Amino acid sequence: MSNLKLSALLLNWYRDHGRDLPWRVKGGAHPDPYAVLVSEFMLQQTTVKTVLGYFEKFMRRFPTVESLAAASLEDVYLSWQGLGYYTRARSLHETAKIIVNEYDGVFPRTRETVLKLKGIGSYTVSSFLALAFNLPETVIDGNVIRIICRLYNLTAPTDEIMSLIRQKAEKLTDRRHPADYASAIMDLGATVCTPKKPQCLLCPWQTACRAKTSPLLEQIPSRRKTEKKEKPGNVYLIQNSKNEIFIRKRTEKGLLSGLYEFPWSEETTPLPGAGDTGKTVTHVFTHFKLTLRIYKLQTETPPTNDGFFAAPEALKSYPFSTLMKKVQKAAG
Repeated sequence: MSNLKLSALLLNWYRDHGRDLPWRVKGGAHPDPYAVLVSEFMLQQTTVKTVLGYFEKFMRRFPTVESLAAASLEDVYLSWQGLGYYTRARSLHETAKIIVNEYDGVFPRTRETVLKLKGIGSYTVSSFLALAFNLPETVIDGNVIRIICRLYNLTAPTDEIMSLIRQKAEKLTDRRHPADYASAIMDLGATVCTPKKPQCLLCPWQTACRAKTSPLLEQIPSRRKTEKKEKPGNVYLIQNSKNEIFIRKRTEKGLLSGLYEFPWSEETTPLPGAGDTGKTVTHVFTHFKLTLRIYKLQTETPPTNDGFFAAPEALKSYPFSTLMKKVQKAAG
């Protein structure tokens, strides 16, 4: 079956079965590139289902790229709470300021200029240009990799055949309807050609799929697994006589920079006088898994001078990472 025919089948399927999402429209580009930009940052390493609960709230708080650029990073973090991977929020904020200050609020629409924005890589630039401007870009995400590998029965490890996967994906990309095609192939992977129990009988490409009858279908694509490094540590809920809780703002560079936290470290020997609650929290970061044991400490003089005591009811006014919210919930 020709690439043109396959593309047409997918687009027809998308018109009837594609998901209705607030950051895209069927039939071409979304009228607001800013909405596409926000969604692209939110969808990095986060599912559509999770993002839907945050996107509209974020857009109400920051309805334009100018409003986002003018906001403080702390306000952006507050609206981002719960999505995790806060470097995305920081990069989105920086990108908004670049668009306003260097492009007078007009979104760049060439691959070269978009890649110069903060936090945008090869996948995001393709998806953004396709959905925001209907430009003929080929989107390569996990869904697309899985579909291409199954369609052509490519069983080698994906890191060895990425150039081949991209080549085949580019040939399938519909150049007349790139926005719809990008949405269609991502929807196909998310709703039909799923990692487990794919719905092959509902797939518009079922007659052309070379892996459809393979007993190894669910093992395609082949990916090399890397074990995440595990790190232990302690976190401290420090209270004074007024029942205020000590918090500090993380200043060093990294994933949680600019967020507030309870004092913690990877040092497993507890602070003098700290009581073990017997509770732990675990959080998985991109490259490691961190498990913190929760301790409580009553003192008027905290062990560090880089923070302050805050009333428990005031904590909601400060942006905390998902990890620290887990600590709050576990401690009760």
